[in-house]
Amino acid sequence: MLDRRSFLLSAAAGAVLAGAPASPVFADAVAGDARLGALFDAFFQENLQRSPEGATQLGLDKGANADLRSRLTDRGPGQHQRDLAAVESQLQRLTALDRSALTGADAVNYDTVLYALKTSKRLAQFDFGGRSYGPSPYVISQLTGAYQSVPDFLDTKHRIDTTIDADAYLSRLEQYAAVLDQETARLERDVAAGVAPPDFLLDETLSQLGQGRTAGVDNKLVQSLARRAAARGLGASYGAAAARLYDDKVAPALDRQLAALKKVRSGAQHDPGVWRFDKTGEFFAACLQSATTTQKSPEEIHQIGLEQGRMVSARIDGLLKARGLTTGTVAARIQGLYKDPGLYFGQDEAGKARLIAYCYERLDAVRTRLPKVFKRIPPYRFEVRAVPSDIDTGAPLAYSQAPSLDGRPGIVYFNLHDTAEWPRWNIPTTVYHEGLPGHQMESGLALANPGLPLIRKSMGFSAYAEGWALYTEQLADELGMYEDDPLGQIGYLKGQLFRCGRLVVDTGIHHFRWTREKAVAYLTGLDGDAVGSTTREIDRYCSIPGQACSYKVGHNTWTAARARAEKALGSRYDIKDFHEVGLNCGRVPLEVLDGVIDRWIAQSRT
Repeated sequence: MLDRRSFLLSAAAGAVLAGAPASPVFADAVAGDARLGALFDAFFQENLQRSPEGATQLGLDKGANADLRSRLTDRGPGQHQRDLAAVESQLQRLTALDRSALTGADAVNYDTVLYALKTSKRLAQFDFGGRSYGPSPYVISQLTGAYQSVPDFLDTKHRIDTTIDADAYLSRLEQYAAVLDQETARLERDVAAGVAPPDFLLDETLSQLGQGRTAGVDNKLVQSLARRAAARGLGASYGAAAARLYDDKVAPALDRQLAALKKVRSGAQHDPGVWRFDKTGEFFAACLQSATTTQKSPEEIHQIGLEQGRMVSARIDGLLKARGLTTGTVAARIQGLYKDPGLYFGQDEAGKARLIAYCYERLDAVRTRLPKVFKRIPPYRFEVRAVPSDIDTGAPLAYSQAPSLDGRPGIVYFNLHDTAEWPRWNIPTTVYHEGLPGHQMESGLALANPGLPLIRKSMGFSAYAEGWALYTEQLADELGMYEDDPLGQIGYLKGQLFRCGRLVVDTGIHHFRWTREKAVAYLTGLDGDAVGSTTREIDRYCSIPGQACSYKVGHNTWTAARARAEKALGSRYDIKDFHEVGLNCGRVPLEVLDGVIDRWIAQSRT
């Protein structure tokens, strides 16, 4: 039931937190420069026109933007060139303003949008690949491509309340076939230029695409519309129309994409890194900079992962020894923890339901402690769901989708393809990371922040968001969430160790020319995860170079900023103020975040 799945605050907590005013130290938090505001409004509207799905996800496909509800993003020839032209136009208009005349939130907003535009321009120079989770060299893979993003988007984000909504769904379903063909053509062009996924990614992609290729009446896209239209009293005609569209247009487009991918697979090679076609290293450097919002080199990031991995491993070693587990490597002893059958929920549907219920229990428990360290909680709700079964073989273990401005809930996804990957002790830290006080908290506060222009609310920086979510895993430990759960604390530190390992294997694959097998062996030897789940993670890094580095680099920045504030402010330091200033600025590049924190420290000392 929806009420059971919603994470609305209790009446008492809501009165204390959701309605609390911002601290006086944020008196300059609301932007005030009219020219800059007008420019941001123009940029935002331009971006919506180029990305109609974004309008739907934000709940803005209505009024003057109602036509966007029936459209999908164009993936046709020249997309990269059009994107580059749009970015250059916005850069020219933004830099025409006098940055030196801006202060407070205006300066932060300017710097953030400028950084995003410069990064987009750098990435748009590479006329290949896609942008699903982040910059990817591959337009179609197990994680990129319309075949795996559009069905879930239409099912979970496209609302069906009226006949207008249902008609718009049908329009998007028809366009989906055209988008598939556009991406198939781009795949063939990229492969001709030497940019092709390795064989193992193609195998996963073919498996997922084939699994989703069903008859119309059985397809998720058709059933979603039929079910929701019937629930709204719109009749059975929409389901029938969707089935005809799927069978006549979508299915043949999927078949053409399958045939093209099989052809590419017949000549595929096995090396996983982008160094195969990124001879200068410029593409990977751009991916790293986009993901980490720093100028750190692959060598530097690799070394950070090695050094911090040793430190975290030593902490886990101490906890394992305290439980009498003294024999073997840290990874081997962690692997032993996976062997207790009493720590699992079961692979059947009932077991999966119990696992989801446990996630809600942990969220209920942490929510009561949040007032100790936060002044505000976002007024949005979110749900915990299993990753759709038609894409769970290649999807990440867990991920989060933000709520929309019009009140639709956010979603925290757990990949339950194999519940053996989710012993009880490994779940809480993931819940805190993806839910509260992690992604859903951060994204919800950004959406609810009246001081942020819409372009900022819709803008994401992986290092900021993932760094925050990883920091909140640490915060949950500090709040005592593992006081009665020592195995859960080991799970938390294992997650930290895993993120250190990501720095090593991501740079290892794409810069140091590691094989897939070497990367899997390193990561399993570090944190004890099963080979199957580790292989899926490694394949993610092969598809989206650099993104896995954003977590630990961002976490390091958040923890260093907090340590700076504690030392500088002494008795004046309040963790609630630190969190307020770090979240109130919205998602920003790490260098902008450091500036925001340092200015707050300076103001608080006077």
